[in-house]
Amino acid sequence: QVQLVESGGGVVQAGGSLRLSCVASGSTTSINGMGWYRQAPGKQRELVATTIRGGSTNYADSVKGRFTISRDIAKNTWYLQMSSLKPEDTAVYYCAAGAGNGSYYPRYWGQGTQVTVSS
Repeated sequence: QVQLVESGGGVVQAGGSLRLSCVASGSTTSINGMGWYRQAPGKQRELVATTIRGGSTNYADSVKGRFTISRDIAKNTWYLQMSSLKPEDTAVYYCAAGAGNGSYYPRYWGQGTQVTVSS
């Protein structure tokens, strides 16, 4: 089992920056990848960024060049650095861990953190 706790959300003006954190505990050595997802009101949850074991990353087109996913191995913490924020980035952001030896898929979810971007 893996437990995830997000933090770092808040209210920011358009053009501003925020850094989200996702702290993992439990069977952290089983984690084979981490993703950040978001869900805006009335919309489906969507993938924002992923990073898998080995370090490769992937981003949604809507955030490429503005968001960066990273990891601090020693702290079992993943980050989502968000810059040049837009009102359309407003959503609840979730981190989700994959586990095991197969391909990454989101198996364990955090509780989410609200990001609100004002215009």
